[in-house]
Amino acid sequence: MSVKDRDPLTGHQTTGHEWDGITELNTRVPRIVWFFIIVTHLFALLMWILLPTWPLVTTYTKGLLGFDQRDVVKQDIELANMTRADWADRIAAHPTADILKDPELMARVTGTAHQIFGDNCAGCHGTDAAGGPGFPSLIDTAWLWGGDTDTIMETLRVGINSTHLDTRYAQMLAFGRDGILPRDDIRLVVDYVQSLSGAAAPADRIAAGGEIFANNCAACHGENGDGNTDLGAPNLTDAFWIYGGDDKAMYETIWSGRQGWMPSWEDRLSLTERKILAVYLQHLGQAAPK
Repeated sequence: MSVKDRDPLTGHQTTGHEWDGITELNTRVPRIVWFFIIVTHLFALLMWILLPTWPLVTTYTKGLLGFDQRDVVKQDIELANMTRADWADRIAAHPTADILKDPELMARVTGTAHQIFGDNCAGCHGTDAAGGPGFPSLIDTAWLWGGDTDTIMETLRVGINSTHLDTRYAQMLAFGRDGILPRDDIRLVVDYVQSLSGAAAPADRIAAGGEIFANNCAACHGENGDGNTDLGAPNLTDAFWIYGGDDKAMYETIWSGRQGWMPSWEDRLSLTERKILAVYLQHLGQAAPK
């Protein structure tokens, strides 16, 4: 079949291809398609001229309009800061106890802190701030460094084992891995520590574990195991455990050691935002079931 043959029904030329008696027509692209293709290309060319478009070696073409999305974001941030300046200044100036008693300010705190916490803290501590394996709860009374507003704000500012020059440092030795204590002694310490929070164990094992604890653990956790907020050493006499209080978890903690980490938020969150978070956490702690 010749390519120049025409379909008798439509009058279009054929391509010369045929499948099962069906002949392929060489039809033209509809004019409306060409119209939109041309309009689209003209629009793109116009945008290339008017708006920032093409990257160069060290900069980019600015466009005739001089439009910069960063300026728009900056203006939006300035406007947002202006609209909240009145209540933000009050939060910065008032003591935490007064803020917690002020329904208007607390409405601002909870509304703002929920977003700040979700964007920066929830990834580790959970959306409800209740923590999880390896990450402490922020709504109980078991604070490693202290739970008052000033202490929380300082922890947020410098972080824990972070790159900040004033960071808080905390690390538990790997008593088993580094050969400080044999396995049997670690098991005795596990029994003793569990007994501090009410778990039952044979008296002889508790006594032996208590002696090992006094020689190796009391320097950080205290003679009675009630912790030391100056060192970030947790209280071992309550029911709050970061890594778990069962036999396996505690053995692993003593054998391998622990070293938590929290970034410094000084460069990311303002002083007022850190105070909003601190007040918010105290509010959540008051509302949490005891």
